[in-house]
Amino acid sequence: MSGKKILMLTGEFTEEYEIYVYQQGMEAVGHTVHVVCPDKSEGDLIKTSLHDFEGDQTYTEKPGHFAEINKTFSEAEDELDSYDAVYAAGGRGPEYIRTDPRIQTMVQHFHDAGKPIFTICHGVQILMAVPGVLKGRKVAGLGACAPEVAAVGGTYIDVEPKEAYVDGTMVSAKGWTGLAAFMRECLKVLGTEIRHA
Repeated sequence: MSGKKILMLTGEFTEEYEIYVYQQGMEAVGHTVHVVCPDKSEGDLIKTSLHDFEGDQTYTEKPGHFAEINKTFSEAEDELDSYDAVYAAGGRGPEYIRTDPRIQTMVQHFHDAGKPIFTICHGVQILMAVPGVLKGRKVAGLGACAPEVAAVGGTYIDVEPKEAYVDGTMVSAKGWTGLAAFMRECLKVLGTEIRHA
């Protein structure tokens, strides 16, 4: 079976691990991941951030590395039918790119087509901004997003930090500590089978 094409939605200060680990892991097993950001072109760089829980009441944020955009946003808009799934990475990016009507249209496309939707951490904020996407669905994410999930008719699932949740073709997780489980479930939904000799 040939590899799948995944559209990754990012913005400035998206969580670094949720870009790099996901992209490289999916590419390692033969999938193509196009990392896009509104108004950015192939070859542009965006700033990332690193989030952690260090004993404060909420997470801390530190500067990450630069991430390379490998697909021009406007081109991805024109080629949505060619993608097999969409992935909303977390961090601070989703907070503001979710208000972009072009991002909302992209997510709506995958929802209407019944294609897989993957989301981690704050990435669920992007799904909240598109009417109907989370209605009646069960989804994980950072705990601070729970009230918003409920407000749009979804059910927030409080998974363990290293776990993921699957609702049909929607895969979600709480944050970067759950990337292994999250990616494993994404691969299952994509029909990817890894065998060990």
